[in-house]
Amino acid sequence: MKTFISAAVADLGFTQFGISSLNRPLSFEFYRQWLTEGLHGDMGYLAEHADIKETPQQKWPRARSALVLAMPYYPHPEKLPAFPLRQARISLYAQGADYHMWFKERMAQLCAKLQEIFPDEEFLPMTDSSPVLERDLAKRAGLGWVGKNTCLIDPKKGSLFFIGEIYSSLPWQDEFAPVPDFCGTCTRCIDICPTGALIEPRKMDARKCISYLTIESRKVPEEKLRSQIGDWFFGCDLCQTVCPWNQKVFKGQLSTEKSLALSSAEENFLLADLKYILTSSGKRLGKDFLGTPLARAGSFGLKRNALIVIANRNLQDLKQEVADLKEHEKLGELAMWTYQQLELKAELL
Repeated sequence: MKTFISAAVADLGFTQFGISSLNRPLSFEFYRQWLTEGLHGDMGYLAEHADIKETPQQKWPRARSALVLAMPYYPHPEKLPAFPLRQARISLYAQGADYHMWFKERMAQLCAKLQEIFPDEEFLPMTDSSPVLERDLAKRAGLGWVGKNTCLIDPKKGSLFFIGEIYSSLPWQDEFAPVPDFCGTCTRCIDICPTGALIEPRKMDARKCISYLTIESRKVPEEKLRSQIGDWFFGCDLCQTVCPWNQKVFKGQLSTEKSLALSSAEENFLLADLKYILTSSGKRLGKDFLGTPLARAGSFGLKRNALIVIANRNLQDLKQEVADLKEHEKLGELAMWTYQQLELKAELL
């Protein structure tokens, strides 16, 4: 079976796989405490699904094992022929089609192959949109260790990869050796985080995480966090790109700058991107970003993020577009703050 699976996953573009039994997650007590402390912010679904994560059989009675799969997202395996933005700073995983769709579809193809061999068994493809403690499973399946940045790290592939699972009714056992923790004394991920979201090794306060603030949150960040977001329009990669294991794998290709140095042409592309975001209707943005991870933020989130980047990069050329939103029901306060930041910085020039 390992030989068959190895060939099948390679044909579908997966680069790593492992198998784990579906026992109680090793990290569940830590996860439960993390939820109790409220560090998941407004992501209430994480708490609602905790019992299923602890005991998957509550939802999938026949589930006995998981085939855990991984695929790198840098460079992105599903680039789009026409991406709406040219220069806005976007997390590497989001620079292509939404992985919840194509990644799950590839796993579904593998499920179909397994179903042919085991017609009486069940095979269910999962991504992180399902109630699964993915990194716990991936660690048990031998795909890496959980680093101080809370990401799964493979010593030969780094951490820039998607994880997915196929829950199975087959009684597969843990046969993959765990990967030792190679973080050592390094704290680069903790040190670089602009908002201090990594409050200790392997423990993140999502409420401060730039990825949470620009993607998952449906609110305007509190004022003290806005400047710390810098020029990140959607997501943040710093705690991964600074990691020595990613630096080793990608050999200087990854940016570790808190704010990008742009050429005049790149700055013009950024201006065009953000002007388009601020002046487009919600309907147009929904249509243009359909099938991309950026759709997750919605029109409100995209405009919110644009206003913050405009303030932090001092984009005076967009002052009028900002002013036009000062009376906006949800974004008015942030637009006023952005406008004031532009005014203050103009005075200092």
